[in-house]
Amino acid sequence: MNAYKTVLVTGGAGYISSHATLALLQAGFDLVVLDNLCNASAESLRRVAQLSGRAPVFVQGDIRDRALLDHLLAQHWVQAVLHFAGPKAVGESLAQPLSYYSNNVGGTVNLCQAMAAASVFTLLFSSSATVYGDSATVSITEDQPLGQITNPYGRSKFMVEQLLGDIVASDKRWRVALLRYFNPVGAHESGQIGEDPNGIPNNLLPFVAQVAVGQSPELAVFGHDYPTLDGTGVSDYIHVVDLAEGHLAALKAIYSCPGMEVWSLGTGNGYSVLQLVRAFEAASGRHVPYRLAERRPGDVATCYAHPGKAAAELNWISKRDLHSIMRDAWRWQSQNPDGYRG
Repeated sequence: MNAYKTVLVTGGAGYISSHATLALLQAGFDLVVLDNLCNASAESLRRVAQLSGRAPVFVQGDIRDRALLDHLLAQHWVQAVLHFAGPKAVGESLAQPLSYYSNNVGGTVNLCQAMAAASVFTLLFSSSATVYGDSATVSITEDQPLGQITNPYGRSKFMVEQLLGDIVASDKRWRVALLRYFNPVGAHESGQIGEDPNGIPNNLLPFVAQVAVGQSPELAVFGHDYPTLDGTGVSDYIHVVDLAEGHLAALKAIYSCPGMEVWSLGTGNGYSVLQLVRAFEAASGRHVPYRLAERRPGDVATCYAHPGKAAAELNWISKRDLHSIMRDAWRWQSQNPDGYRG
């Protein structure tokens, strides 16, 4: 039996959040999804309902709309919030920093004010490994120093973590989980839900997949002179379904953990950009042409998780390997070449 009955999922029609929504519905939670659909599709939730046999309540709206939040929290007797809402592209944040601070920081302030007014004090925050910045250590634990962050996206996540810590310190009723995850990739094994970015993808794997199906002529590999095995950046790529299961484990754990907890969700393994490209070619049987380009501001050479804390405290580990990631990503892309618009 779930400790919480009804959960609000902000930004719940997006890539990571739709997989988390499916996992929560399958686990028996009642869900209210709030999403402004600026970078998501309501079709994802229709497919989630088909896969789970249960539909969440969906409301199109913005977390910066206080009146709407007040209404949702009261009407549906929400007891906990999973907070995904906000843009998440490093490159875009460098070009549009004010948008990132408005959405990610300002939106979270508004959400927490509405939660407190409604006496809802449980929050899981979708944070990011970018808060670790360009760390001197490549296998990153939760107690790494923070703040040496290389882009506005990461700084906005860091600011939210700080304000949530201040809230918890001021009011002991709060239960907050900061989930710092690395690079979510892949798709649901059914091929029905996956990553569907608007326009040119900001993340690596959907760009690789679009090149494989001929929607883009070639992949730009940014940075080829890093101190890595092949000169390209090394990252921790975690299957999105593993990540969704991590959110479910954290929601169950935080019920008995007043205060604030931090868990990094990753695999503990790092793969280079070119290793990922070759793995996708092997899974899809398609050639992925690429060109080497200069480094982008804000990127780091090597970064992967040390997932021991989540394993010990949440009884959670990633289960799906790189082959599974690529197989599921290709199934999604090949079955949905135009994403949810097809």
